[in-house]
Amino acid sequence: MFCGGYQVQGTVFPNPNFDPIIDAQMIGGALQGFGCDKDVLIDILTQRCNAQRQMIAQTYLSVYNRDLLESLKENLDGHFKDVMVGLMYSPPAYDAHELWHAMKGAGTEENCLIDILASRTTSDIFQMKEVYLMQYGNNLDQDIYSETSGHFRDALINLVQGMREEGYTDPGIAMQDAMVLWEACQRRTGEHKNMLQMILCNKSHQQLFMDFEQFQNISGQDIATAIAECFDGYFQELLLAIVSCVRDKPSYFAYRLHCAIHDFGFHNKTVIRILVARSEIDLMNIKQRYKERYGKSLFHDIKRFASGHYEKALLAICCGDAEDY
Repeated sequence: MFCGGYQVQGTVFPNPNFDPIIDAQMIGGALQGFGCDKDVLIDILTQRCNAQRQMIAQTYLSVYNRDLLESLKENLDGHFKDVMVGLMYSPPAYDAHELWHAMKGAGTEENCLIDILASRTTSDIFQMKEVYLMQYGNNLDQDIYSETSGHFRDALINLVQGMREEGYTDPGIAMQDAMVLWEACQRRTGEHKNMLQMILCNKSHQQLFMDFEQFQNISGQDIATAIAECFDGYFQELLLAIVSCVRDKPSYFAYRLHCAIHDFGFHNKTVIRILVARSEIDLMNIKQRYKERYGKSLFHDIKRFASGHYEKALLAICCGDAEDY
């Protein structure tokens, strides 16, 4: 698939020699007894695409009369468990799972909400909302409304509505949008903030790309710079995430991974979430952007901060090759 002039490529692909019966039996054997053969789990679950993992889960259920996801939760622990369990969710179920855990209990992990909702397509959002309701019995919109506040909340709710005009462009509207964006950055009233987020949350990425070019022409300033100067807090972070995803989504996730690895003492949740969620979409592109931008490979930095089977699982998802060393 091509996007923004580059080929979008993941690191995990369908295994051509896939046999769900053999895989289910090997996983069953690895989970039996007092120990657990983690190497077998890594070799199988990181080297099968998500659709194949779902078939393994179905076969495991028919062979052992047990849910594979629950078996993994019971037999594993720590961050290694988070990786293996994360791999077993379907993409919309994994997003729903991450959003639920970001909001439940005391406090809210706002950056998780930003990472997911700023980067997903309209189709992705509708699917995750359906799964969220089915899995947790809650409406995603209502949970976000109760767990966030202010213009940040308004923008998140807007994104969750799934109203983005995928693929639609109108060059004639670009100047009009750019003027609204420029006025919003200058005046910064509540009404102008609403107008700004309505454009960023609802217009297609292709339209926004044109809008940003016109913004540069009329203001002499880059849209990201203007947002950074004019707004603050999580509202600012969400808007900047949308701008970054419009321009180059792999670069956004490379930045988020670098922050998670270097700024927060290896923020495991963020690293796991991005690697698992992007493994079949654009993780290869993310790896390339990471190395171009930061000089060290993602593979190299994970090896520095992770260890044991947890490290091995993360590196397997990254599918390291000679260029990663």
